[in-house]
Amino acid sequence: MKRFAVLALACAMTMPVYAKDLATVNGQAITQEKFDQFVSLLVAQGAQDTPQLRTQVKQEMINRLVAVQAAEKLGLQKDPAVQQETELAQQSILVRALMSKYLKDHPVSDADLQKEYDTLKAQQANKVEYKVRHILVKDESEAKSIIKAIKAKKITFEAAAKKDSIDTGSGKNGGELGWGPASNYVPEFAKAVESMKKGQLSAAPVQTQFGWHIIQVEDERPVAFPSFEESKSQLEEMMRQQSLANYQKGLMKDAKVVDEAAPAAPAAATPAAATPAAPASK
Repeated sequence: MKRFAVLALACAMTMPVYAKDLATVNGQAITQEKFDQFVSLLVAQGAQDTPQLRTQVKQEMINRLVAVQAAEKLGLQKDPAVQQETELAQQSILVRALMSKYLKDHPVSDADLQKEYDTLKAQQANKVEYKVRHILVKDESEAKSIIKAIKAKKITFEAAAKKDSIDTGSGKNGGELGWGPASNYVPEFAKAVESMKKGQLSAAPVQTQFGWHIIQVEDERPVAFPSFEESKSQLEEMMRQQSLANYQKGLMKDAKVVDEAAPAAPAAATPAAATPAAPASK
């Protein structure tokens, strides 16, 4: 009897183990494998694998299957609109998977990041940013009067900005626009800023689409470029997106696309047939 029990145990150990169904809905199984795949997908997206998550996933899978069965019972899977939406969803999933695989197979290396960082930093080497303030008014003559009053020290720039500027956002702060490159502003304003020296007040009002500006450049300094570590994640994302864009361009270039709906090119004019000459009179 003992030998028989040992033999039975050995046989049991060699038999394949089948995963138990997690639940059934109207006789249709939700397998442990599909459940684990669902959990893994959520974890890959940043969720924490906890008992609470697994309980929620199980209930969600049951809810979905109940709803799907009800939809199929009504024949909704045969509805043309549903079929089209299903096809579009499948295409989106495949495109996303393709892009994900491409990025996985073509990662942005630290060497690539450093090279791009050095290039961008070199481009910014001579860039300057300015600390600017302005007073905005509607009329040129009013702007000239304010400039004259400021130069004569009858009023300070800050007081004039608070009193007269129609740009109420900066006006309440004495006209302060803060630090920034000249490219932050419209072309006329930017050109004036770049032509002025530190501490200088504009000699004449500057006209833009917003009105007439009285400008003062309070200070200037070289543009502070972030360190490699500070910009690494943003730079990597930018390069990943550029890599994907180039990949998609390559796919389009290699594809044979025939646009059947494109308007046909106009046909070349057919030369008129020569008219036979009339027989000569006799």
